[in-house]
Amino acid sequence: MKGHPVPSAKECRKARRMDLVCRLFFFGDDDFEGEAQVVDLSFSGCMARSMEPLMQGKRLKLSLFLPDGHAWPVRVDDAIIRWVRDCEFGLEFLSIRPPQLHRIQQYMIRKRDMLS
Repeated sequence: MKGHPVPSAKECRKARRMDLVCRLFFFGDDDFEGEAQVVDLSFSGCMARSMEPLMQGKRLKLSLFLPDGHAWPVRVDDAIIRWVRDCEFGLEFLSIRPPQLHRIQQYMIRKRDMLS
């Protein structure tokens, strides 16, 4: 489903984004669930691709499978779809527990250091 026009990246980005490819499972109300592929990640959100029809403004719980050596996913307790464009969509993390956020931060720092 198509959403509203997407603001420019500079207008809506709250944190620096890093290219990434990993799996994402999402869960919503009324047994709504699906799978996506993350294409970039920041401390405050991510962009992903999914064949599921998604709507801007929908609230989701997320399981993010970072390629950081852990078998279990990062859990995001509350996220909102900020925009949808064809099969791509942007998520903002609204509620994430500190240990989960720390894991994202550590992964991004290690990846950045490896690229430097």
